[in-house]
Amino acid sequence: MSYSVGQVSGFAGVTIRTLHHYDRTGLLSPSERSPAGYRLYGDADLARLQQILFYRELGFPLEEIRAILAGPEDHARERLLARHRQLTEQIAELRRLAGIAERALEVQETGVRLTPEERFAVFGEVSFDLTYATEADLKWQDSEGHRHAMASAAAHSKEDWARLMAEAAEWRGRLLAAFDAGEPPGGERAVAVAEEHRQHLIRWFTPCPPDMHCRIAADFAADPRAFALTVPPSEQRPGLAGYLLAAVRANAAHRGAEQGAGPAGEGEA
Repeated sequence: MSYSVGQVSGFAGVTIRTLHHYDRTGLLSPSERSPAGYRLYGDADLARLQQILFYRELGFPLEEIRAILAGPEDHARERLLARHRQLTEQIAELRRLAGIAERALEVQETGVRLTPEERFAVFGEVSFDLTYATEADLKWQDSEGHRHAMASAAAHSKEDWARLMAEAAEWRGRLLAAFDAGEPPGGERAVAVAEEHRQHLIRWFTPCPPDMHCRIAADFAADPRAFALTVPPSEQRPGLAGYLLAAVRANAAHRGAEQGAGPAGEGEA
């Protein structure tokens, strides 16, 4: 039995224009013609169309479909296995992104709602990267310290944030002064600055034992987005994040931190 272009278009769910394109490119040319010269599709043509639509559904480009249909069965199997691996990877990535999107809906930028003018007045150049916040939330979701910090941030009022940021600015001034003066990171002055930062975190966010402080400072050194939460880019110097990390580790060693604060803990950061 033979079918017209219009009939095939109707039951196959493809447009007449698409069928004409397949014909022009030689991907699927109807094997019959009516006495009036109209295209007619036979059973073999419909079977080929079904294969084409199957591969199109899987995302294969037309040229690759042509090669698959023209090649041996083993070739088609190899292409399908490769596509299966690719789709599996894409599914995993989409699930990861869906998880990030879901978490992003839960993550508040600062835990306090401010107008843009109020936000600038309180935070100045310190910017909060929502992408980093979401990644950090996923990375540290099993950390009691992180959960405590997020809860504390959400509870801060506008006035709390203003005091917090003023205190942080004064601390940054002392950090920069020590760095610019060439003070060694293991020296008394730099170690005092590191301990001041740890106490700042304890006061405003979460209990922060020295080993935890080392991991936080290591994150600053590894990710510019994290360090920008502490020192705005306009105030940063090359090597400053590493200097702070060294000072924090020296402070942890000075305070006799348990295993994880010194060199043995570097792998945890």
